[in-house]
Amino acid sequence: MSLSLMSPHEISLHVAKLSQAKRLSLNLSQKSLSERSGVSFGVLKKFERTGKISLESLLKIALVLDALEAFKDLFKPLPPEQFLSIDALLKDQTRKRGRH
Repeated sequence: MSLSLMSPHEISLHVAKLSQAKRLSLNLSQKSLSERSGVSFGVLKKFERTGKISLESLLKIALVLDALEAFKDLFKPLPPEQFLSIDALLKDQTRKRGRH
């Protein structure tokens, strides 16, 4: 399923399950991942069960699971639009700003 079709809660659960699967593939227990990452055992257990975790703790876990690189492009800006001609700019009557 595409992430764009999932709710934020579903995505957080999906990320937690991926993290758990990566931990298990590396043959790490929750206890050893907790010790290596500096994230408390309770927080790690709760994350794998509910998907709830702070960003800092998630990054610590990602570092140990060799998945930190995936965050590099998380909020990468879109490439600048192609330069338009003056005529195209003058014809463009679309709204430039949102209301909220």
